[in-house]
Amino acid sequence: MKKYAIGIDFGTLSCRALLVSLVGEDAGAELACAVCDYPHGVMDKTLSASGESLPADYALQDPEDYLFALSQVVPEVIARAGVDKADVVSVGVDFTCSTLIPVYENGLPLCFDPRFAKEKHAYVKLWKHHAAQPYADRITELATQRGEPWIARMGGKVSSEFTLPKLWELLDCAPDVYEACDSVVEAGDFIVSHLVGTQVRSYVTAAYKAQYSEADGYPSEDFLAALDERLRYAARDKLSAPLLKAGSLAGRVTRAAAENFGLPEGAAVSVAMPDAHVAAPAMGVLRPGKTVGIFGTSNCYYFLSEDDVAVSGICGSALDGVAPSLYGHEAGLCCAGDHFAWFANNFTTAEVAEAAHAADISPLAYMISEAAQKRPGESGLIALDWWNGNRNILNDSDLSGVVLGMNLRTRPHDVLRALIEATAFATRVIFENFEKHGIHSDSLVAAGGMARKDPFMMQIYADVLRMRIDVVSSKNLPSLASAIYSSVAAGVYPDIYAASDALASKVCRTYEPNEENSRLYDRLYAEYLTLHDYFGRGENNVMKRLRALAAEVREQ
Repeated sequence: MKKYAIGIDFGTLSCRALLVSLVGEDAGAELACAVCDYPHGVMDKTLSASGESLPADYALQDPEDYLFALSQVVPEVIARAGVDKADVVSVGVDFTCSTLIPVYENGLPLCFDPRFAKEKHAYVKLWKHHAAQPYADRITELATQRGEPWIARMGGKVSSEFTLPKLWELLDCAPDVYEACDSVVEAGDFIVSHLVGTQVRSYVTAAYKAQYSEADGYPSEDFLAALDERLRYAARDKLSAPLLKAGSLAGRVTRAAAENFGLPEGAAVSVAMPDAHVAAPAMGVLRPGKTVGIFGTSNCYYFLSEDDVAVSGICGSALDGVAPSLYGHEAGLCCAGDHFAWFANNFTTAEVAEAAHAADISPLAYMISEAAQKRPGESGLIALDWWNGNRNILNDSDLSGVVLGMNLRTRPHDVLRALIEATAFATRVIFENFEKHGIHSDSLVAAGGMARKDPFMMQIYADVLRMRIDVVSSKNLPSLASAIYSSVAAGVYPDIYAASDALASKVCRTYEPNEENSRLYDRLYAEYLTLHDYFGRGENNVMKRLRALAAEVREQ
C-alpha cells in the first residue's frame, strides 16, 4: 500500500510543501514540492492595513498570508506528485519562532476583527521582531537577581526573539488587544489548530522560546508579577493549552480543513515544530558528537548531550528538544545569508553588474567567484557579522556590523569575503564556547540553500572550524523533517529513530579543512576575537550610542 506524508515549512517569506514517500523502495523520496510567497511579506516599514509607519525593529506579518499559502501549496504539491490524495496519511508543520499571534478562543486572529484591523500589535510578531528588546533586558536582569532556575537553560540571557518579551510588549503597548485575546499562540500551533480544530502547543517551541520545563512549567506567577503585576497570570491565561512532544499526534484533518486546504479528511497531523529544531532526524543526527547546522537567512546550530549542562550565551536547552532522551542545545547567528544579500543589493557597482551580466550569473555569485581567487588574509580585511545584532554568545540585538581594514584598493568582493569569513568566525566562537562547557563535537552536518549551493563558503567554514562538514542533499530539509515527524504521529514508524533511518536525507558532499588555510584563519580569528570582545562586551559601547542617537533623531 502506498503511503505519503506532506511536510509544510513556513519560513520568513514563504511557505513550502513537500510530498514524501514513506514506504517501499522509494521511502524517503521527495516526489514534489510547491512554494507560495506571502502576499504581504514582512511588514517592517509600514502596516499594510493602514499605511502607518512602523517604529524601528518591528517585523510583523499578516496571518491571512499563512492560510492563503497553505491553501495554495497543498493542492499544488499533490497535483505535481501525481498521487492519490487518499494515500496521504500524515501532515507535519514547522514554523519560524517565536512568531506570535493574539487569537480569540475560536482561533480567529484579532487582526481579522475590524476593531483591531489597524492596530499593529494585533498582527503577527515575527521571530525577528526586535522591538521587545527593552523588555527582554528587564526580564534578564530580574531573573538573574532572583536566581531563577530557567535563566541558565537560556544561556543566562533572554532574547527579544523569545515569547515573554513579546507578550509583555503586547500588554504594555496595547492592553486592549491583550485583554481581548483569549490566548497568544505560536504561528505553528495556529496552523495546526486550523487543521485539527483544537488548540495544542508544541513542547519544543515552549521549551526553547517560552522558558517552559516539565519540572517547573513556565516562569512562576511570582516572577511574572515582579516584572509587572498585570503579567501575574499571563502563562495561565494566555499560554494555556496541552503541550505535546515532537512527533505526537495533534489530531486529524477535519472536514472543514480538508475542504479549505485540499487535504484528505482524517489524515494524522503531528504537533508543530520550530523550523530549525525540526531538522535533526532528516539529517540523521540523533546522537551526541555531531552538530546540526542550518545555513540560510540566519544560521542555527544544535548540539546534543546526555547530561543537563548549562552553557552560557546560548539560545536555550531542553530535554527531548532535538532528539529523544537527550538535551538539545541551541545556538546560532541571527544574520547570515541576509547580510550577504544586503551587501549585493546595495553595493553592486556598475563594473560588477556588467561582469555578472556577461557571465550570466547574479552579482552575488560573481562577487563570490572573485572572492574565491584570493587567499585568507590577502585582502587585509576583517569584519564583525552583527548586521542584525548578535544572537550568540553575546545575545545582544543592539550590536551592529563592522568592516575593518578598507583602503582605496578594496574591491566589493573583498568586503563580501570578509562578511562570509565573519560568520565562520562567529560560528567558531559558538563551538569553542560549547567545548569549554564540556560538549564536544567532531563534525558538522549541514543543510540549507547556502550549504548545498556555495562550496566556497562551506570550505571557509571547514577551514575556520578545523572540522569536517557533511552536507545533506535535500533541498527541502525542514519540510522533509516535518514529514518524518508526521509519519511517527501516524504510526507508520514506531519512533523517530526508525523513521530517521528510513527517510533521512543522504550526505551529498564532504568538506575537509585545508591545513594551510586553517593556519591563516587562526591568525585572523584572533583578531576577530579582539574586536568581538572590544565592541561586544562593553569596553566600547559606541554601537549602542550610535543606535540611540539615530532613534533620537528619527523621533524628533
